[in-house]
Amino acid sequence: MKLFRFSFCVLMFSVWHGLCQAKPNVIFIFSDDHATQAISAYGSKINRTPNIDRIAREGALFEANFCTNSICGPSRASILTGKHSHKNGFKSNGNRFDPEQMTFPKLLKKVGYRTAVFGKWHLGTNPTGFDQWMVYPGQGSYYKPDYITPEGKKVIPGYSVEVTTDLALDFLSKQKKDKPFLLMCQYKAPHRNWMPGPKYLTKYDDVSIPEPETLFDDYSKRASVLGKHKMGIDAHMSFFYDLKVEGHEDKRYAKYMSSFLRRMSPEQRKAWDAAYGPKNEAFLNADLQGKDLVRWKYQRYVKDYLRCVAAVDDGVGRILKSLDKLGLSENSIVIYSSDQGFYLGEHGWYDKRWIYEESLKMPLVMRWPGQIKPGTKIKKLTQNIDFAPFFLEAAEAEIPDEIQGRSLMSLFNEPEALWRKAIYYHYYEAGGHGVPAHYGIRDERYKLVHYPKSDEWNLVDLKKDPSEMQSVHDNPEYKKVLDSMHSKLRDLQNHYDVETSR
Repeated sequence: MKLFRFSFCVLMFSVWHGLCQAKPNVIFIFSDDHATQAISAYGSKINRTPNIDRIAREGALFEANFCTNSICGPSRASILTGKHSHKNGFKSNGNRFDPEQMTFPKLLKKVGYRTAVFGKWHLGTNPTGFDQWMVYPGQGSYYKPDYITPEGKKVIPGYSVEVTTDLALDFLSKQKKDKPFLLMCQYKAPHRNWMPGPKYLTKYDDVSIPEPETLFDDYSKRASVLGKHKMGIDAHMSFFYDLKVEGHEDKRYAKYMSSFLRRMSPEQRKAWDAAYGPKNEAFLNADLQGKDLVRWKYQRYVKDYLRCVAAVDDGVGRILKSLDKLGLSENSIVIYSSDQGFYLGEHGWYDKRWIYEESLKMPLVMRWPGQIKPGTKIKKLTQNIDFAPFFLEAAEAEIPDEIQGRSLMSLFNEPEALWRKAIYYHYYEAGGHGVPAHYGIRDERYKLVHYPKSDEWNLVDLKKDPSEMQSVHDNPEYKKVLDSMHSKLRDLQNHYDVETSR
């Protein structure tokens, strides 16, 4: 009888242990402003990202993943809650996230997950729903970053991408295989002002990055508000803050850049000066004008951006290597994404905000051994509100009715499953970088957008005009398409309970 009881206990422990193991770990690696056109898995013509590519190669690449609101804080709030900005209350940077509301980390904790977040948070209130957290105050710094923690502020020497990766790796090293965990590793890079780390300061010095075809866009044939932007590489970049040219007469944001440089160690500053000094001297002596000057600015900007991306990709590689070494890869979902895309000179722009593809589109690659077939390509229209319900379904947790997104699970198990035919977008900030509030929808071919301030509508045929250079809103040949898109817009606004008075 004692032997039977012992065997039964061993059996029950094994069953319990197996059930614990059945819940996958979630490693959510998240960057800031990383455009798909700077990821080689998405066909980049300007750089290579081998570690992010590995996730896509060993899992799935989402070809049509979009944000609900192309700005840092609102996108993060939509991911945490699975809801559009008007429902989670975080419409614009500068808002404060309601920490009492439902988030997927809180719900994962309820079903046994250990939860942690490191890096950029940018939601105005401290994280809730996490067992462990260390996050930047506001946007954070590239060098010698500050972190807010439950015990108070900490300052850690080093480069922010590497420091945040170290924190993530330390967390991974302490996890046990019989308890699932959620790790959110959230990089500052490659956000403005694109300060490369010491290892990357001279990367791309010996190459010329191809220019986008729309670098000299004149904004004709579309809404008048486009030409009133304040995010142009030509007119709006600061030579010191953005382009790293010390000694130039343009000293906008000088106090911020000077404070960032003071965070460097003497060795880091020496390497910085050695990398930028000779190039800056050559630029100042060249006295470039007109389009030649714009082209120089583009090269300096995009190379610094790509240097930051290289650091992020190396961080992803370190995390993947650690998962392999710790034996955690097989039972872990690994996701790489960014809060929105970014303009790398397209339409003459940097930054985000507009409903145009370059910032509307978010990268999303995901690996889940045994559940996602390697090399999968997802063409369905997905959004950042779909992340939360997916994480919850993967963890076998209940998905609250208030969540507006749809779990991505069916896209792996039932590729032909019925799915949304259009996505809804709403940008609320009024005037940041000269970008007015606007909203619209995108389906598999067309995009309809309304700018309430000027009461202008644009309709774009993405198949014939992938660069979005001309609105066909007033073209009679598109009358049926226009009526259909307006109908879809009304349906989605009703579905998501959007106030339509704006």
